[in-house]
Amino acid sequence: MSDTPTFLIVDDDETFTHVLSRALKRRGFEPLVANSAEQAGPLLSRQVPDYATLDLKMDGASGITLIPELIRLNPQIKILILTGYASISTAVEAIKLGAKDYLTKPADADEILAKLNHSEPDPNIDIAEKPMSVGRLEWEHIQKVLGNMTATFPPPPGHWACTGAHCSANW
Repeated sequence: MSDTPTFLIVDDDETFTHVLSRALKRRGFEPLVANSAEQAGPLLSRQVPDYATLDLKMDGASGITLIPELIRLNPQIKILILTGYASISTAVEAIKLGAKDYLTKPADADEILAKLNHSEPDPNIDIAEKPMSVGRLEWEHIQKVLGNMTATFPPPPGHWACTGAHCSANW
Protein backbone atom coordinates (compact mmCIF):
# COMPACT_ATOMS: atom_id res chain seq x y z
CA MET A 1 0.00 0.00 0.00
CA SER A 2 1.30 3.44 -0.93
CA ASP A 3 1.97 6.26 1.52
CA THR A 4 0.96 8.75 -1.17
CA PRO A 5 -2.28 10.48 -0.15
CA THR A 6 -5.10 10.11 -2.65
CA PHE A 7 -7.13 13.09 -3.77
CA LEU A 8 -10.54 12.65 -5.44
CA ILE A 9 -11.56 15.41 -7.87
CA VAL A 10 -15.20 15.31 -8.99
CA ASP A 11 -15.98 18.10 -11.44
CA ASP A 12 -17.62 18.29 -14.86
CA ASP A 13 -15.09 20.83 -16.13
CA GLU A 14 -12.51 18.59 -17.82
CA THR A 15 -9.95 21.37 -18.24
CA PHE A 16 -10.18 22.24 -14.55
CA THR A 17 -9.84 18.58 -13.47
CA HIS A 18 -6.82 18.12 -15.74
CA VAL A 19 -5.05 21.23 -14.42
CA LEU A 20 -5.89 20.49 -10.77
CA SER A 21 -4.90 16.85 -11.14
CA ARG A 22 -1.46 17.79 -12.52
CA ALA A 23 -0.94 20.42 -9.81
CA LEU A 24 -1.85 17.96 -7.04
CA LYS A 25 0.41 15.28 -8.50
CA ARG A 26 3.32 17.77 -8.39
CA ARG A 27 2.49 18.39 -4.73
CA GLY A 28 2.73 14.70 -3.83
CA PHE A 29 -0.86 13.48 -4.18
CA GLU A 30 -2.28 10.63 -6.24
CA PRO A 31 -5.24 12.24 -8.03
CA LEU A 32 -8.42 10.31 -8.87
CA VAL A 33 -10.66 12.12 -11.37
CA ALA A 34 -14.37 11.74 -12.10
CA ASN A 35 -16.38 14.09 -14.30
CA SER A 36 -19.66 13.35 -12.50
CA ALA A 37 -20.90 12.03 -9.18
CA GLU A 38 -21.98 8.89 -11.01
CA GLN A 39 -18.44 8.30 -12.37
CA ALA A 40 -17.02 8.57 -8.85
CA GLY A 41 -18.70 5.35 -7.66
CA PRO A 42 -16.43 2.90 -9.52
CA LEU A 43 -13.36 4.87 -8.38
CA LEU A 44 -14.46 4.60 -4.75
CA SER A 45 -14.88 0.83 -5.05
CA ARG A 46 -11.18 0.57 -6.02
CA GLN A 47 -9.58 3.23 -3.82
CA VAL A 48 -10.63 5.27 -0.80
CA PRO A 49 -9.44 8.89 -0.99
CA ASP A 50 -7.86 10.92 1.79
CA TYR A 51 -9.03 14.24 0.30
CA ALA A 52 -11.79 15.28 -2.09
CA THR A 53 -13.02 18.30 -3.98
CA LEU A 54 -16.61 18.01 -5.13
CA ASP A 55 -18.30 20.28 -7.64
CA LEU A 56 -21.70 21.32 -6.36
CA LYS A 57 -23.50 21.74 -9.68
CA MET A 58 -23.00 19.21 -12.46
CA ASP A 59 -25.17 17.36 -14.92
CA GLY A 60 -26.70 14.48 -13.00
CA ALA A 61 -26.24 14.31 -9.25
CA SER A 62 -24.57 17.09 -7.29
CA GLY A 63 -21.17 16.43 -5.79
CA ILE A 64 -22.73 17.05 -2.37
CA THR A 65 -24.50 13.68 -2.69
CA LEU A 66 -21.12 11.93 -2.39
CA ILE A 67 -20.31 13.33 1.07
CA PRO A 68 -22.07 10.64 3.17
CA GLU A 69 -20.46 7.78 1.19
CA LEU A 70 -17.00 9.36 1.33
CA ILE A 71 -17.27 9.78 5.10
CA ARG A 72 -18.57 6.21 5.49
CA LEU A 73 -15.53 4.92 3.56
CA ASN A 74 -13.03 7.19 5.34
CA PRO A 75 -14.24 9.06 8.44
CA GLN A 76 -10.99 11.12 8.39
CA ILE A 77 -11.41 12.37 4.80
CA LYS A 78 -11.13 16.09 4.18
CA ILE A 79 -13.80 17.28 1.73
CA LEU A 80 -14.04 20.65 0.02
CA ILE A 81 -17.05 21.76 -2.02
CA LEU A 82 -16.10 23.82 -5.08
CA THR A 83 -18.70 25.76 -7.01
CA GLY A 84 -19.45 28.69 -9.23
CA TYR A 85 -22.99 28.72 -7.76
CA ALA A 86 -22.26 29.74 -4.19
CA SER A 87 -25.06 30.26 -1.72
CA ILE A 88 -25.34 30.29 2.03
CA SER A 89 -27.85 27.44 2.10
CA THR A 90 -25.68 25.05 0.08
CA ALA A 91 -22.60 25.95 2.12
CA VAL A 92 -24.44 25.22 5.36
CA GLU A 93 -25.79 21.91 4.03
CA ALA A 94 -22.35 20.83 2.81
CA ILE A 95 -20.80 21.54 6.20
CA LYS A 96 -23.66 19.81 8.03
CA LEU A 97 -23.14 16.73 5.85
CA GLY A 98 -19.44 16.69 6.72
CA ALA A 99 -17.54 18.80 4.20
CA LYS A 100 -14.60 20.61 5.77
CA ASP A 101 -15.13 23.80 3.81
CA TYR A 102 -16.64 25.47 0.76
CA LEU A 103 -14.82 27.48 -1.90
CA THR A 104 -16.08 29.39 -4.92
CA LYS A 105 -14.51 28.96 -8.34
CA PRO A 106 -12.11 29.82 -9.73
CA ALA A 107 -9.73 28.24 -7.24
CA ASP A 108 -6.22 26.87 -7.66
CA ALA A 109 -4.43 23.97 -5.97
CA ASP A 110 -2.80 26.20 -3.34
CA GLU A 111 -6.14 27.74 -2.31
CA ILE A 112 -7.78 24.31 -2.18
CA LEU A 113 -5.01 22.78 -0.07
CA ALA A 114 -4.94 25.80 2.25
CA LYS A 115 -8.69 25.40 2.88
CA LEU A 116 -8.41 21.65 3.43
CA ASN A 117 -5.41 21.89 5.75
CA HIS A 118 -6.56 24.85 7.81
CA SER A 119 -7.51 22.98 10.96
CA GLU A 120 -9.05 25.57 13.27
CA PRO A 121 -12.05 27.82 12.70
CA ASP A 122 -11.16 31.51 12.93
CA PRO A 123 -13.37 33.46 15.38
CA ASN A 124 -11.59 36.64 14.26
CA ILE A 125 -12.55 36.28 10.60
CA ASP A 126 -13.21 39.58 8.87
CA ILE A 127 -16.88 40.52 8.90
CA ALA A 128 -18.19 42.25 5.80
CA GLU A 129 -18.64 45.99 6.22
CA LYS A 130 -21.94 45.94 4.37
CA PRO A 131 -24.69 43.33 4.70
CA MET A 132 -25.75 41.33 1.66
CA SER A 133 -27.95 43.21 -0.72
CA VAL A 134 -31.67 42.52 -0.68
CA GLY A 135 -31.30 41.21 -4.23
CA ARG A 136 -28.67 38.68 -3.14
CA LEU A 137 -30.74 37.54 -0.16
CA GLU A 138 -33.80 37.13 -2.41
CA TRP A 139 -31.74 35.20 -4.96
CA GLU A 140 -30.42 32.79 -2.31
CA HIS A 141 -33.91 32.25 -0.92
CA ILE A 142 -35.34 31.60 -4.39
CA GLN A 143 -32.53 29.11 -5.14
CA LYS A 144 -33.34 27.19 -1.98
CA VAL A 145 -37.08 27.17 -2.69
CA LEU A 146 -36.60 26.17 -6.35
CA GLY A 147 -34.15 23.46 -5.37
CA ASN A 148 -36.66 22.03 -2.91
CA MET A 149 -39.56 22.34 -5.35
CA THR A 150 -37.85 20.75 -8.35
CA ALA A 151 -36.53 17.91 -6.21
CA THR A 152 -40.02 17.21 -4.80
CA PHE A 153 -42.30 18.30 -7.63
CA PRO A 154 -40.65 18.13 -11.04
CA PRO A 155 -42.52 20.38 -13.47
CA PRO A 156 -44.77 18.65 -16.02
CA PRO A 157 -44.05 19.06 -19.76
CA GLY A 158 -45.22 22.38 -21.16
CA HIS A 159 -44.09 24.37 -18.12
CA TRP A 160 -41.02 26.25 -17.01
CA ALA A 161 -38.32 24.10 -15.46
CA CYS A 162 -35.89 25.78 -13.07
CA THR A 163 -32.77 24.17 -11.68
CA GLY A 164 -30.46 26.39 -9.67
CA ALA A 165 -30.00 29.64 -11.56
CA HIS A 166 -31.14 28.18 -14.89
CA CYS A 167 -34.72 28.13 -16.19
CA SER A 168 -36.01 26.77 -19.47
CA ALA A 169 -39.37 26.23 -21.10
CA ASN A 170 -40.52 22.71 -21.91
CA TRP A 171 -43.18 23.43 -24.56
